[in-house]
Amino acid sequence: MTHASLLHRITDYANRANPYPLYQELRRTPVLHEEDGGPYLVGSYWDILGLLHDPRISSDAGNLAAAGADEAVGAEETGLPPSFIRLDPPEHDRLRRIANRSFGPPHCPRRIDAMRGELAEIVTGLIDGFGGARQIDVVDQFAYPFPVTVICRLLGVPREDEPRFRAWVEPIVASLDPQTQPGENEAERLKSTREARVQLGLYLAELVEQRRREPGNDMLSELVTSHGPDGPMTTMEVLSTSVLLLIAGHETTVNLITNGMLTLLRYPEFLRKLRDDPGLAVNIVEELLRYEPPVQLVPQRTCIADIEVRGVTIPKGSRIWLVLAAGNRDPERFEDPDRFDPYRGDIQHLGFGSGIHSCFGAPLARLEAQIALSELARRLDDPRLLEDPPPYRQNAVLRGPRHLAVGFDGLRP
Repeated sequence: MTHASLLHRITDYANRANPYPLYQELRRTPVLHEEDGGPYLVGSYWDILGLLHDPRISSDAGNLAAAGADEAVGAEETGLPPSFIRLDPPEHDRLRRIANRSFGPPHCPRRIDAMRGELAEIVTGLIDGFGGARQIDVVDQFAYPFPVTVICRLLGVPREDEPRFRAWVEPIVASLDPQTQPGENEAERLKSTREARVQLGLYLAELVEQRRREPGNDMLSELVTSHGPDGPMTTMEVLSTSVLLLIAGHETTVNLITNGMLTLLRYPEFLRKLRDDPGLAVNIVEELLRYEPPVQLVPQRTCIADIEVRGVTIPKGSRIWLVLAAGNRDPERFEDPDRFDPYRGDIQHLGFGSGIHSCFGAPLARLEAQIALSELARRLDDPRLLEDPPPYRQNAVLRGPRHLAVGFDGLRP
């Protein structure tokens, strides 16, 4: 079996339902590289962790293009300037500092936690919406609409505009999947995505100017009126940051919730324990981020100097893929790594990355998943999988089921 065929199998949709045996094979080779100028793959926990903190690894989109990347898997193609996750210091640091002031501690320490009641209200409304059904698609009816509503509330999108906002978001998020769905016309999808991007951009630009004139108690107002040492963001920077929160935050949260429900239905003893003890949701979400992370690999990295990894020199200018999901199941780091165990004593996973590009929205994603999974466990009476494995999205980076059919006997109050 050649190294090239292993890389192909990792990205092959046929293996999307269970890529973990391939990741085990990857870890046997410290650095996997194709002969034809393809990316270098790294799959061991400690190597990935070190590289995530290594300043010789660039996230700048310009360096990635110069390295010959012919795809931007999972990138936010919006026509806007690059968001800070696609930049290196010092520009990355400036934009992230401004965004952090508006998002959480220490400047807005209660912004996310204060949303707890609102998140619970949204989740309750979505579950109530199942009505008298005895079968649901967890993705379409719950995990997909939930994060859009949350980001609307966070940014300060008026309630009456949320339906319009969601109508624009859906084709944009759908475009992250590199292939069309059955019966979908590619040209029509591209056209609707472009139109949605234009309309969303115009709407957000208008909202930004409105918040500049009349600031409110929302994140968008904070971004345009920041009084920190770095000053406020420009309008274009605010738009890029808003779209980053929207797109990157949406797809990862959908996958975290859906992978979580799938895993709990495969391990019903933990589903029962969560129903009896909602506080267990904290441990469950952390173990899910290790065991079934929504971001499987980070492909948008370039070496800006020669880097040696376990005796292998990765030359300057090379692309490097950090396979987070492989590191999360590395037996050199975690005992019995292929076992799902929320009571695991040490869950320092790579699910949110690490270093300067660690997931900006992690506090919100954690809270969303904790509330979503604990309420689904509490309110669905005798839930069960109707298809296992479920159909997966095409995307190898943002891995999660496209649909998750679940049957149940009714809703508890």
